[in-house]
Amino acid sequence: MQLAGLGRRPLRLWGALIALLALTTVGAVLLPRASHRSPATGDGLRHTTIEVSPSRCGHGWQSATAGLQVFDLRNTSDGPTEVYLEDPASQVVYGEVEGIGPGVTRPLTVRLGEGTYAFKCVPDDADAVTGPSVHVASGRRGPGAAPVTEHDLIPPAIDYQKWVAGGLSEVVRLTSRLQRAIDHGDLAGARWAWLPAHLEYERLGAAYDAFGDADAQINGTDAGLPGGVHDKGFAGFHRVEYGLWHGQSAVSLRGPVSALLKSVTGLRDSWAQTRMDPAQLGLRAHEILENTVQFELTGRTDYGSGSNLATARANLDGTREVLSRLRPLLTTRYAGLPGLDRELDRAQRTLDGFRHGDGWTRLDQLTRAQREQTDSVLGDLVERLASVATLCDPRRTA
Repeated sequence: MQLAGLGRRPLRLWGALIALLALTTVGAVLLPRASHRSPATGDGLRHTTIEVSPSRCGHGWQSATAGLQVFDLRNTSDGPTEVYLEDPASQVVYGEVEGIGPGVTRPLTVRLGEGTYAFKCVPDDADAVTGPSVHVASGRRGPGAAPVTEHDLIPPAIDYQKWVAGGLSEVVRLTSRLQRAIDHGDLAGARWAWLPAHLEYERLGAAYDAFGDADAQINGTDAGLPGGVHDKGFAGFHRVEYGLWHGQSAVSLRGPVSALLKSVTGLRDSWAQTRMDPAQLGLRAHEILENTVQFELTGRTDYGSGSNLATARANLDGTREVLSRLRPLLTTRYAGLPGLDRELDRAQRTLDGFRHGDGWTRLDQLTRAQREQTDSVLGDLVERLASVATLCDPRRTA
């Protein structure tokens, strides 16, 4: 899980590949949604320049052929615009490019099959405009991505938020047990109690942004702190972890664990007044494991417990919780859902293989083959979850 103190921006090094693979099953390839590449003229593909503006949306496309091709979308308006290639009758989306600035040309690579298509131009501050329809007479047309609106995402977001409330109550209970062990001077018992409390918090990954500043006090690291692990600002689960596995006394840990319990209790008590952004739910389903790969599988969040693989397993649980709320939307939109389910099961089997009773294999104890397999399984799952983020990103339909 990406943690406070390490920054909250998701991984981008796989961005182009992930977005390219996101909708290959729907008959069109979705290019990176934030791509700023210049149109390629030596790629061997057919290029068609399309105007993007409220008055001439989609102009430049009079006929079309099946197959892989590039539309060079040129924004001739005076404001930024996003563009969808869709079926004008059903509004099913086959490709999109976001944030095309005035005077900018951006490429959209698609594979067209039999059917009718039109470009929809969606300016930032004006109504959407649909351009002329063009019919493709041949070729295989796969399922498209029916647009998801914010209204569609409100019920799953509310249900997920209720689940988080129960999770926070459990975090408070388990953290109280951790505090009692430290207060009684039972460091062995505290080390045993630390992991369940921390893992329960890690399962709530899709809500982290809604936790706000409280997350830094609960699950922050020493990254960016002048004094590192000895900085007064280093707090939360990882501060207690560092002390428990680096020989600090129970007396010295009473303050940090008391502050931790106060933070998780305050978050639990204020959660009913918090409102998660429904539009972010699909993105969070992707980012949970994206951040797991970046921070847990690299050991960057290990402060002595060696529990990164256990945390990765908790993050997988958290991902499943988000997906269970999004499943009604995905069932009719994501042809790759059965494959995603299989990969989730494969990742679970892989991680469960590192659990031994109440203990977990440390990252530095993995063989090279085990590390490569774990990286591969989680990496493939992250790529598949990028499709969930894409498909559940709310789109304007008017």
